[in-house]
Amino acid sequence: MPRVLITGAAGFIGMHTAIRFIKEGWDVIGIDNINDYYSVKLKLERLKRIEITSKEENQKFIFFKADLNSNVWSDLDNIEITSVVHLAAQAGVRYSLDNPIAYIQSNILGFQAVLDFVCQRQIESFVYASSSSVYGKSAAVPFKENDSCNTPESYYAATKKANEMMAHSYFKTCAVRSLGLRFFTVYGPWGRPDMAPFLFVDAALKGNQIEVFNYGNQKRDFTYISDIVEGIYLSIKNFELIEGAEILNVGNGLPHSLKVFINTIEESTGKIIKKKYVEAQKGDVEITYASIAKIQSKFQFEPSVSLKEGMIEFVNWFRSYHAV
Repeated sequence: MPRVLITGAAGFIGMHTAIRFIKEGWDVIGIDNINDYYSVKLKLERLKRIEITSKEENQKFIFFKADLNSNVWSDLDNIEITSVVHLAAQAGVRYSLDNPIAYIQSNILGFQAVLDFVCQRQIESFVYASSSSVYGKSAAVPFKENDSCNTPESYYAATKKANEMMAHSYFKTCAVRSLGLRFFTVYGPWGRPDMAPFLFVDAALKGNQIEVFNYGNQKRDFTYISDIVEGIYLSIKNFELIEGAEILNVGNGLPHSLKVFINTIEESTGKIIKKKYVEAQKGDVEITYASIAKIQSKFQFEPSVSLKEGMIEFVNWFRSYHAV
């Protein structure tokens, strides 16, 4: 029976990834420290969704509440694991400006712990989350995996670029094959409450005002959660195609301005949002837009959910979850 270890299992992407693997017939081991960066209640409810799915599909789900920089790895000594999907990280571009130490502890030291585990246990396939933020402002759009990524705009982006370099060095020194996935602006049901989709839909339904940074001129490659998970699953399923420490973009391949994104929310909720247009914040990049030619060629990946379709799904979940 194939078994995957998913770090950050109580996270937004982690929950959906765990459910996908369970439905595909995998047993899942989850690790998450359930920190209070945002709602602990939401994280626990995500875990409950995984547990329900595992029972429905008659697959095993074992969860460890632990920090990656702990002795949790010794608890896994007698558990056979075929694949690792590393999604745990301290998220947030703006938070990294105020609390950089948290990013060292989680994104650097935590990643080191995962690398050591993969190396020591000789894990067959290792996929980890990178980020579109590594491209910064210097790369021409659409962003391609071979673009230079040496001028990050935030400390968060710097730690993600460091992860890619660490993975590369472990291939050179320990023969650890790996695949870093650069995710582009993920949204969907069970998403993070500190992100724009959640905040904007909440404001629309409650009649509150939102701040629209950079006067709404930012463009993002909004990618629905099921398309992100498809990229992760295909990466593990076809990992034999990975030769070293590789990098792939996972996005929708179609940028939309923040103004269009807000308009889509207004159409999906039937509400007009009160807006206050303000300047861009430090660390923000004006446009992120993925070239997905490489993952299309390697794994036959094709995003299938449009922004309009995805936003309808998100708003429906939001209304149900919050009973509004």
